Amino acid sequence: MTPSHIDHLVITAADLATGQQWLEQRLGATMQAGGEHPLMGTHNLLLSLGPDCYLEVIACSPTLPSPLRPRWFDLDHLPENALPSLTTWVARTENIEEIAGAASEQLGPVEAMFRGNLNWQITLPEDGSLPLAGTAPALIQWPKDQHPATKLNDQGLRLEQLELCHPQPAQLGSLLTSLNLTGPVKITQCQTAKLVAHIRTPGGLCSL
Repeated sequence: MTPSHIDHLVITAADLATGQQWLEQRLGATMQAGGEHPLMGTHNLLLSLGPDCYLEVIACSPTLPSPLRPRWFDLDHLPENALPSLTTWVARTENIEEIAGAASEQLGPVEAMFRGNLNWQITLPEDGSLPLAGTAPALIQWPKDQHPATKLNDQGLRLEQLELCHPQPAQLGSLLTSLNLTGPVKITQCQTAKLVAHIRTPGGLCSL
């Protein structure tokens, strides 16, 4: 079966400037412009985690009209005073229909999305919710030779481990197996689901 890999991490914020400041202070790096997602009413900033992995800060855009459907990553339910947080992650595959069909959990239908002249396919729950409270990834498929990370400045940051903590770790483990996921992922058990990204920076290891 086609494998899947960690593609990017998703940090949600009440507004983009707050998310940018929060992340840059912790990682000692400078984020780069992403763009707007007209179908979702959101915009983002990006940060390289290597040649094929990155991190995004995403928020509702004040200049775009509200979408005709719920926004992704549960952004419609984010309080105005919410602190930025690592909310979920995205796994990349070269055959999204196959991997989504094999998933042991419902990750949402595969939909077409775009930002500027960049187009991709992604799984999106129709209600905008986060499967398994964000510990389950969205699936994404990029056009060949169009991965966003290739256009980002490499500032020496690398994802060393993505820790997924969930009350039912076996359920999460079964999902990742069904996705044929490869990469530095660790599953732990806890009462409340959460994600922790351990990122190596030029100044040392940082955990988000």
